[in-house]
Amino acid sequence: MEKRYSETILVTGANRGIGEAIAKRLAGDGYDLVLHCRRPGEDIDSVKAAVEAEGRQARVVHFDVTARETVKTVLEADIAEHGCYYGVVCNAGITADKPFPALTGEDWDSVLRTNLDGFYNVLHPLIMPMIQRRQPGRIVTLSSMSGMIGNRGQVNYSAAKAGIIGATKALAVELAKRKITVNCVAPGWIETRMTDELPRDEVRKLIPMQRVGKAEEVAGTVSFLCSRDAACITRQVIAVNGGMI
Repeated sequence: MEKRYSETILVTGANRGIGEAIAKRLAGDGYDLVLHCRRPGEDIDSVKAAVEAEGRQARVVHFDVTARETVKTVLEADIAEHGCYYGVVCNAGITADKPFPALTGEDWDSVLRTNLDGFYNVLHPLIMPMIQRRQPGRIVTLSSMSGMIGNRGQVNYSAAKAGIIGATKALAVELAKRKITVNCVAPGWIETRMTDELPRDEVRKLIPMQRVGKAEEVAGTVSFLCSRDAACITRQVIAVNGGMI
């Protein structure tokens, strides 16, 4: 795939795991990056250094994706100073897994607010500037296998991630004539700190390919969806799960 022209992409939750892999891959593809994490530190400095080592520009923004007004203020200030983004990768998310009877109201609210409300809070301040840019653009959201089929012990997470799929498809229709594509990547079991405590041998038995995925494989899918080659692909959900569904 050819080297992309220089454009800027915002990646939320870029400090670790899948978000870190996405940021590094996009830097290698030739994009400049706006790297988000919730608070200073959180491993983001090493990600920024890796992006800059690829010869790309990187800057860091901090906010809690659930804090709507703060998100709006930070993002509007960033684009006022540096210009609008070519793309956005909505990756930030959390889990709070428990059987449904054991879920507290806070377990429900925190997961829905971060994963689903975060979609609105991050994208809403950016959509009109992307439209007014009058150039092609890319939005990639991160859902999950849980959002596609539901998963035991993840009623809250499954609801949030299913909501992301619906919101992604609807937004794709609204933006299609603007040449801004909106797609979703739905990982299955991926090697990250988020899944470190899973019984790997048991998980592998559930996967037709007999292995968990790598964050870099998810990043490769996001990379393609951000590329010129994906200009006619929108409103799609691409699963990265070793054939589980």
